Amino acid sequence: MKEPFERVVARHGATVLRVCRAVVGPVDADDAWSETFLAALRAYPELPSDANVEAWLVTIAHRKAVDVVRRASRHALPVAQVPDRVVQPADRHLDLWSAVAALPPRQREAVAYHHLGGLPYADVAALVGGTAAAVRRAASDGVATLRRTYPTIDQEEL
Repeated sequence: MKEPFERVVARHGATVLRVCRAVVGPVDADDAWSETFLAALRAYPELPSDANVEAWLVTIAHRKAVDVVRRASRHALPVAQVPDRVVQPADRHLDLWSAVAALPPRQREAVAYHHLGGLPYADVAALVGGTAAAVRRAASDGVATLRRTYPTIDQEEL
């Protein structure tokens, strides 16, 4: 028997948010997170009871995050008054998210889906294409780059 959807959100919400932040950044992550769980809510009744719910949610989050990026690139945001300077959102890990965003796409995806999303390398490979060994290498290279460019990184933060 499947657990109630509210428990699914409570159990996996933080993981999905970390993945969304890694893919789209902290500003648009909430939109991707919301869209992920709205889509998941619609599809949840048909999900087999033995399915890997976390992997399923991360897959949906990946697709919704890509949608958010595409949508943002096509639309200008109207504002009442143009600010004199760029306003950065208040986030204690903004520099870490910036470091993750600066990784090459393959490394960023491998780090996000494996280290932040908790997916096994084989599942990440199925999601992004390639082999588990190639994804493992990309994740390793990404973490090594983060350690060089973000010296206070702690494995618990990933």
